[in-house]
Amino acid sequence: MADRLAIIASKGTLDMAYPPLILASTAAAMDMEAGIFFTFYGLDIVNKKKYHKLQVAPIGNPAMPVSVPNIVGMLPGMTAMATKMMNGMIGKSNLPSIPELITVCKESGVKLWPCQMTLDMMNISADDVIEEADMTCGAGAFLDYAMDAKISLFI
Repeated sequence: MADRLAIIASKGTLDMAYPPLILASTAAAMDMEAGIFFTFYGLDIVNKKKYHKLQVAPIGNPAMPVSVPNIVGMLPGMTAMATKMMNGMIGKSNLPSIPELITVCKESGVKLWPCQMTLDMMNISADDVIEEADMTCGAGAFLDYAMDAKISLFI
């Protein structure tokens, strides 16, 4: 098995975009191969219309710092408030933005694969995918890559 990390990113909220990008860039810094397969809502992370303004959903999110009942989370403006809160924590921690992390990943050799089937299903054009992404691939191609990974993660 190769020193390889294979990640499936299936969620596209701000709080769920960080783990695959941080893990992959860290693996690359440790001289490991790393690849991320973006599927379903995870495509938002590599969608040039969305990746720079990802949001945090307050409804049913156990990771929220304040326990927000679902009924309150459904009120208008709560997603914006939760996103602002998360962006504040990110800023205080001096974390890079999602676009900056994508650049770090690309410069480090991390493979960023949008799922072709999901693009087709969601009517997302390949032109809507960020330039840093590699060619789209299907599940079979990703599984060929993941088969030789020491670590495989589903996020």
